[in-house]
Amino acid sequence: MDSIKVHNSLKPGGPVPFVPIEKGKLSWYACGPTVYDQSHLGHARNYVSTDIIRRILMHYFGFDVKFVMNFTDVDDKIIIKARRQRLLDLEKKKGYTDAQTAELAKAAFQAYAKSNLPLLVDSEGPELDVNNYIPRRDAAYGKLKMHISNMTQAVIAMNTNSIFGMADEILLPYLDSLYKETIDTSDQSMFTDLTKFMEGEFTDDMDNLNVLRPDIVTRVTEYVPQIAKFVERIVEKGYAYEAEGSVYFDITSFEKDGNPYARLRPDCRGDKALQEEGEGSLSKSLGGKKSPGDFALWKKSKAGEPYWPSKWGNGRPGWHIECSVMASDHLGSRMDLHSGGVDLAFPHHDNELAQSEAFYCEHGHEHNWVNYFLHMGHLSISGSKMSKSLKNFQTIKDALASNYTARSMRIVFLLGRWNDGVEISPDMRTQADNWESAVNNFFINTKSLLAEASDITAAQNGVKDISLDDKPTEGLAADLEQAKKDLEAGLINSFDTPQALRAILELIRKANIHIAEHKSDMDLASLEAIARWITKIVGILGLDANAKPPYDGLGWVSAAAAANLEPTVAVKPYQDVRAAVVKDVQSLDLPTSDAITSLLSQSPDTEFDALASSGVRDPEQLGMPYLRSVSRLRDELRRVAPTLSPDAKKPILALSDRVRDYDLTNIGVYLDDRPDNQPSLIKFIPAAELIKTRDEKAAKEAEKARAKEEARLAREKADQEKWEKAKSKAEDMYRSDERYSEWDADGMPTKMKDGSEVPKSQLKKLKKDWDRQKKANADWQAKFGGAA
Repeated sequence: MDSIKVHNSLKPGGPVPFVPIEKGKLSWYACGPTVYDQSHLGHARNYVSTDIIRRILMHYFGFDVKFVMNFTDVDDKIIIKARRQRLLDLEKKKGYTDAQTAELAKAAFQAYAKSNLPLLVDSEGPELDVNNYIPRRDAAYGKLKMHISNMTQAVIAMNTNSIFGMADEILLPYLDSLYKETIDTSDQSMFTDLTKFMEGEFTDDMDNLNVLRPDIVTRVTEYVPQIAKFVERIVEKGYAYEAEGSVYFDITSFEKDGNPYARLRPDCRGDKALQEEGEGSLSKSLGGKKSPGDFALWKKSKAGEPYWPSKWGNGRPGWHIECSVMASDHLGSRMDLHSGGVDLAFPHHDNELAQSEAFYCEHGHEHNWVNYFLHMGHLSISGSKMSKSLKNFQTIKDALASNYTARSMRIVFLLGRWNDGVEISPDMRTQADNWESAVNNFFINTKSLLAEASDITAAQNGVKDISLDDKPTEGLAADLEQAKKDLEAGLINSFDTPQALRAILELIRKANIHIAEHKSDMDLASLEAIARWITKIVGILGLDANAKPPYDGLGWVSAAAAANLEPTVAVKPYQDVRAAVVKDVQSLDLPTSDAITSLLSQSPDTEFDALASSGVRDPEQLGMPYLRSVSRLRDELRRVAPTLSPDAKKPILALSDRVRDYDLTNIGVYLDDRPDNQPSLIKFIPAAELIKTRDEKAAKEAEKARAKEEARLAREKADQEKWEKAKSKAEDMYRSDERYSEWDADGMPTKMKDGSEVPKSQLKKLKKDWDRQKKANADWQAKFGGAA
């Protein structure tokens, strides 16, 4: 294997050689979430991509990885959200009258507009209220902004007197502006209740996405004394200073000693907006900085904010310092890897680097705190950054409940390089779905072919994996070796997962061609070796939530297999189906058949006992003897049925269909019926997929039957109307028409109502209609008899 190379944000350009501090071991710190709200697809992009790299390093390259991740559980966003929720709870207890509640809502409504949508209140005319809001909104902003949505929701709430609950988005900031300094923050439960809940929600999301849990989890609130000591050391070394109760990092002093600042994003060091975002919205009023770029290591706590004691007075940690302290506590003065989303590169990670290297460096000597910085690329939805205001914002929970599975989401991320932006578009989703289907179908078909060939021993114990020592020169063995080379070339090139997925897809394509062209001389050993290798790789990439290292099975691991049930428990669904089928076959009125008699007398129990005794725990393998028994019985019934009378054939075919479409479908087994008396192929497909397909087919057939019945009824109605009309004689069809005043002996009009002659052009059309009715009436008399 060639040396691994990796994109390192500390060294712009192409991938650089990856050299761990200690051979075979890796130390890794990942910036975790600020736990104040539900996680969204942007979080999924970051943490799933991180998980993919971690799994590759551990399970493909064999590194012993020590993985540390933090939860930011004290932060401006957390403070604001928790404080506002506490204020709202207090407000609800005040016992307002309806009039007082309406007045509160009106004040909050106007304050929110003034702060976020100033054009609504700057316009001339009456004061903004629920009555003039809509026309002002549409004239000034349209309907796209998130703030517009909040205001519109508030109008609905105010008109229905449902302020608390429906208008929280405008009420919360207003209450905060009035009462934030009155909150007793010595009781920090308002903050910890929020962060503990959201940490649990995040962890659940990551579990559902099959993201490995960190080896070590750290929380800021558990490290505040250590953070204060860490800051003290930086001050003592002359790289930080106290001002008005806060402590700031002194970038000028740091650089004077020969230390570089903004190593990751030097182009951003003067970006005021990013600097302010890094400091937090609650820190705008903090003063005393020597330079605008200096950043807070310790913030003086204002009224309404949590606080901890320090030598500078009550305060709280700055955002960046937390990671320096927590990472250093577990990984020491140097680490191999540090990761996070690309949006953290500046100022967060650049500030982390500066303060950590200031802490550890000796004057005149640089200190490299991190060897490799990995930044995960942005996520966009159909070309646009994910945003609530654009209505393309989606939480992980909502995504998994609606249009994604954990596997399909991971495949989407695998199709893009981890350090590039990923755009989720319909084409990308289709590409991911097609890749997953190709792998699914290959696993299903390979397992069914092995079972059909009675290669049960090979399916349990595995065909010897083909290695380079075997020197394959042609056929599937050579294709497998080429795929291994192509995949590894991608993984050592900065974990190029798109190339890895292409290598797998190309190998499957070649294997499928072999299956199609070699029906009688199939290379089952190589097919199984390919399937087992692909199983290992998809396991390493985290695509099988039920699989565990070393991923040496064949195909996706079912939930039943992952449960590792006792063989007698695992096999029961298959035994029950066979018992029911045997009973129903015995109840059929069948002609004497030695084949059916023999099949009914054979017991799969002996084969099952042998499998269980040999240590097999895979329910599919354990159930195969019973499934083969059912399949062979059904195949024999289908062979016999055409020779019987229609009355005798009907119950046999009904039982055959029921076994395939219900008995086996409900336990995740599909029988693929083949022509020319070939035995059915037994395929394991998740029951939910089979049931969905069955129900969709039934719905289509029901819709087809409904449409057919509607068409029949429409024909009947038209036919009835036709014969009802045909009952009338042609001689009578115009006599009641008030447009005419005289008729001839055949009932044809001769004079108009005003006494004028009927125009010749009109007579021509009237005569055609008369002739048609004459013929129709004759047909009616011939069909039904008698005169009208």
